[in-house]
Amino acid sequence: MADILIKNVPAPVHKKLKKFASQHRRSMTKEALALLEEALSGHSERPWPEPIKGKFPITPAWLKKTIQEGRT
Repeated sequence: MADILIKNVPAPVHKKLKKFASQHRRSMTKEALALLEEALSGHSERPWPEPIKGKFPITPAWLKKTIQEGRT
């Protein structure tokens, strides 16, 4: 089995991982592995949301004009 080392984990992420591990009665390593397996399996894929319908269509010409005007 291969090893992985994750460095510089932000404090809030570490805190959440520790909390989830505790809730599931797992070590932090086993919880991280379970989360990775879930995220990488096809079961956790979420469908794309429906497009937002605005007041006007966003066309290539509109995008070009907006970029030229510096409104990006």
